[in-house]
Amino acid sequence: MGSRDLSGLAGRYATALFDLARAARTLEPTAEALARLEAALAQEAELRALVGDVRRSRAELERALLEVADRLELPAPVRAFVGVLARNGRARLLPHAIQAFRWRLAQHRGELTAQVRAAHPLSTSQQAAIATRLEARTGCRVNLAVDVDPALLGGIVVRLGSEQIDASVRSRLQRLGARMKGL
Repeated sequence: MGSRDLSGLAGRYATALFDLARAARTLEPTAEALARLEAALAQEAELRALVGDVRRSRAELERALLEVADRLELPAPVRAFVGVLARNGRARLLPHAIQAFRWRLAQHRGELTAQVRAAHPLSTSQQAAIATRLEARTGCRVNLAVDVDPALLGGIVVRLGSEQIDASVRSRLQRLGARMKGL
């Protein structure tokens, strides 16, 4: 599921949580809690394995995930959200639902998210420079989701909506090779 696919199952769960948080005026605390949960998923291999474990019963998975929610001190709506995903046999959708919630919140704020693939990790100043150029181009606040892809050899590839800007060394070499074959 792409982070913008709100019509998929994870997107529907995320939209439900978003609507509840908006109605309760708790969008920011909900987003912060989901960020803590996402960080725990990224840092804890056991938690990632738990979320993806289809062999556990739904009840067992729900108990385990609610223990994690308590440990992370997640607010009641996020705790309930995690519980519902587990109870419905959808715990594996948790990372996608968090992404979809984040995208829905950015949309609500009038922000865009640019997917950036870079050959090497980008410094904070490089990320700020990219965001500034994209903001000037779009007229909107732009958040970056940066992934490292060594196969690019150098440079970056930016996807913003349906537009892609490819400034990677790999694509430059491919274009050069195609031109040389055409000679």
